[in-house]
Parts: sequence; C-alpha cells; structure tokens
Amino acid sequence: MDEPDPIEIPINGELDLHLFNPKELGDLIPDYIEACLEKEIYSIRIIHGKGKGVLRRTVHSLLDRNPHVVSYSLATDRSSWGATVAELKKGQETE
Repeated sequence: MDEPDPIEIPINGELDLHLFNPKELGDLIPDYIEACLEKEIYSIRIIHGKGKGVLRRTVHSLLDRNPHVVSYSLATDRSSWGATVAELKKGQETE
C-alpha cells in the first residue's frame, strides 16, 4: 500500500490540526514550533476544534513539555475554545 503524499503546510503561525491524524501530533507540533522559530514567528495559533476536548488536551500537554513555549491560552476570539494561542521564546537557537 502506498503512503499518502505528505501534507504541505504554510509556516505562518497558524496550524490547523483538522488535516492531521491525532497520532501525528507528537512530532507535528514540536516540528511546527521549530519551523516558526526559524522564521521568527513567536506567537502561534493551533486550531484543534471544540469537540470533546481530546485534541485540546493533547495540544496543551505537548505545549507544557516544549521548552520554547513561554505561555499558552485558549483563543478568545472568533473560534472561542476551538484554538489555542501560544507565545514562544524569542531569540532562542533551535536545534
């Protein structure tokens, strides 16, 4: 069985998780944070949807463990609690 083509996502500070399998988040979110830091994007928005909160909890757990994340909170704008906004450390070298 052929592997599906990789999904290309723009590195613009907004990551919509609706396009991804939840099993991919453990690599996807840290990689996206690294890519944003390389582009000097220090405020990111991760769209996880409302649902039952499983994706939200996974996202928050990954942000808790990421050394580049200064803080995060649920977005308070149009998407209510369907997105999380995270602030990243400025001036840190990525590895």
